[in-house]
Order: sequence, then structure tokens, then C-alpha cells
Amino acid sequence: MLTVIIECQDQESELAQTLAVLVAGAIEGLVCDVVVLDHGSRDGTSHVADAAGCRFYSQWDIKDILQSARGEWLLFVEPGARPQAGWIDEIAEYVSLNKVPARFTASRGYRRPLLQRISRSLPPLELGLLLSKRQAIAAAKSGMRLAELAKGHKSRQLSSELIPSWVARAAR
Repeated sequence: MLTVIIECQDQESELAQTLAVLVAGAIEGLVCDVVVLDHGSRDGTSHVADAAGCRFYSQWDIKDILQSARGEWLLFVEPGARPQAGWIDEIAEYVSLNKVPARFTASRGYRRPLLQRISRSLPPLELGLLLSKRQAIAAAKSGMRLAELAKGHKSRQLSSELIPSWVARAAR
């Protein structure tokens, strides 16, 4: 089973888009838990999380959150990121056969312009991160944000694509 962890601030609409895609994973029995970590949102982020049945924290420490995760594997994604068709079956198979972290493949339909892809490094969570709970707990330090936790993990690439969160932000 999988716990999805999302960190946000004033990203109500982006969070709703991500949660809508995760519903299928919950129905299929893959996603057992969704945790939303908030940084003082002043919009309806807490209402969206509550309506979707997520655990919502406005004050938190990453070590405590990881310890309380129900799943043995964790999926870290940015609000607005949306896994595409096939992600449920692929992740279910991946976590049953592997022990190393993994990331989604960038969506072919939503690519940054070539110069942006060449001239900048990819944000640590742009393609999500699938990580075992044990590995996450070992890497976590108090006060750490998800982006910091996602750095430095050698990961495999899943064949399932992810529409990155910047697409949702650009559509605002």
C-alpha cells in the first residue's frame, strides 16, 4: 500500500487536480493514505484536503509524518502534478519487486521549451518520487521540506508519465 504526501501553500486548485487523479488509486486499493502538509494557506486548501479524506497538517515535522504514514511506500508529488494512464498498475508491480526509489517519466505532451530544459536543473519533485518508508525515515531530518528529502536519491524511471505541477500553475 502507498501513502501519498503533498506539500503546499495556497494551491487549492492544484491540490484538487492531483487528488482527483489519486482517487482511482484509492479505489484500486493502491493508495491507502494521502497526507497534505500545509505552510499557512489562506485559500481553501484545507477544505479540499478534508473533502477528499486526506490527513491535513498545518504544523508538522517530517519525521513524525513519515512515522505515521500507513503505507510501506511513499509517493511524494507536488500539488498540480497528475500521473497519467497506467500509473496504478505500474506502481503496484514496482513496489512488489523493487527496493530502490523511482520517478515518473516527464509527460511528452507537456514539455518545457528546449532552452529551459537545457539551462536549468529539474526541481527535485517535478517528476515525483516513489520511496520506501524505511528509506525516507532514514533520510529525514527535523524541519526538512519534501524537496530537500527528495534530493540525492538515485532512482529508476517509471514508464508511466506525469504531467508536472508547473502545467497547472501556468493555467491559473
